[in-house]
Amino acid sequence: MRRVRYEINSGPEVLFIEEAPVPEPGTGELLVRSEAVGVTLPGVRKVREGAEPGPLGGEVAGTVVAVGEGVTDFSEGDRVTGLCFSHAYAELALIHHTMASRLPAWATAVDAVALVRSGLVARGAYEAGRPAPGDSVLVTAAASAVGTLALQCAKAGSASRVVAAVSSADKAEFVRALGADEVVLYGDASWGDPVDIVLDGVGGELLGPAVRALTPGGRLVAFSSGGGTIDAYELLVRSASVIGFQMAALARGEPALYARRRDELWELHRDGTLRTHVFAEIPLAEAARAHEIIESRRNLGKVVLVPEH
Repeated sequence: MRRVRYEINSGPEVLFIEEAPVPEPGTGELLVRSEAVGVTLPGVRKVREGAEPGPLGGEVAGTVVAVGEGVTDFSEGDRVTGLCFSHAYAELALIHHTMASRLPAWATAVDAVALVRSGLVARGAYEAGRPAPGDSVLVTAAASAVGTLALQCAKAGSASRVVAAVSSADKAEFVRALGADEVVLYGDASWGDPVDIVLDGVGGELLGPAVRALTPGGRLVAFSSGGGTIDAYELLVRSASVIGFQMAALARGEPALYARRRDELWELHRDGTLRTHVFAEIPLAEAARAHEIIESRRNLGKVVLVPEH
């Protein structure tokens, strides 16, 4: 089978395609013939900034072709999606059965990688901010796969005003079409009237303006892998708080809630409340191009790798 790998940490150009043995599913694992692989900002950052090269994990959707010992909830032929923590950028990938779920009969593999992980992060971050009726919400990286769904979660919820923060003005029309009432640019001197909740998927240098955008008593939900520091005095003068959200912690700690939210995502997607946006479907062998798109912040929505079997 073919898979994508890298041997040094640097930019997208270090990714290359190689032939590798077909993996054997271990205890509790599914071997999935991949039809779509989601590319994420954490994965892109891992290639450029990681401590050392390692397998690229990510969202995978496809068909189960073999099951490991102890798996009773899935069978060969099932169409599934889930997180692969090893070599996700591959024609065949291993997913632990606890991280997998079935695709509805009407859904495509591309639908799955555009909706499930990103939607769970978006919904989880929004709920972590403890939204109350009438709250205002600002979303950074609003044109990203998670950001587009976070905007829609806030708009479908009880938010009175939804603000999209983006990197460039050419994204404004796109995020307004998703329901943003206002659009601000990262470099603006002010992000407008303060908001009750900021959902931050960027981190780093944006944490300062994100905190300053809060009302007294406001909440910043940090769910980015970008790190960064926050000035405690800025929190003090606003009586504001910072809340961290990680989807993996929800999956491990509250599996029933995780499963319920996942099922709700599909229902909201089918009835049109949550719309996915796929910016590009790119052949697996061109993974470097997918990473370059995300690094350059050109994508409006999800970037998906499509293996060519």
